[in-house]
Amino acid sequence: MKAVIQRVSKASVTIKNKKVADIQQGLLILLGIEDLDTMEDINWLSKKIVNLRIFNDENNIMNNSLLEIQGDAIVVSQFTLHASTKKGNRPSYIKASKPESAIPMYEKFITQIENVLGKKVETGEFGADMKVELLNDGPVTIIIDSKDKK
Repeated sequence: MKAVIQRVSKASVTIKNKKVADIQQGLLILLGIEDLDTMEDINWLSKKIVNLRIFNDENNIMNNSLLEIQGDAIVVSQFTLHASTKKGNRPSYIKASKPESAIPMYEKFITQIENVLGKKVETGEFGADMKVELLNDGPVTIIIDSKDKK
């Protein structure tokens, strides 16, 4: 399971000219799921993201987590995070899970983030053509792969 997290001042997701998600200070989480991902990956990644100390404290040092600042979050499915570009110029997405297995994992991840954060998480729509707008704060962008946890 891969995630690209971006610390944002604000972010939103629009589908078919309708805003479906809108947050202020917090994290935009782009989530890629592969067939090898398990509930262990969901648990580890959700806790890691919510507790990652990337928000400034009173001394302007990145020392606070999303949980500590009680920030917002948007989770957006992003199968292209598992793109392989080894051969040719057309990326291969063979490692990305098919919707029938990815959607339940995506939904479990959202539920787990909500449980750890203690509040509702905004989302995009799995498989939809989404327009994601954000004001990256910092900029701070971090890539986390649950397969690198050991």
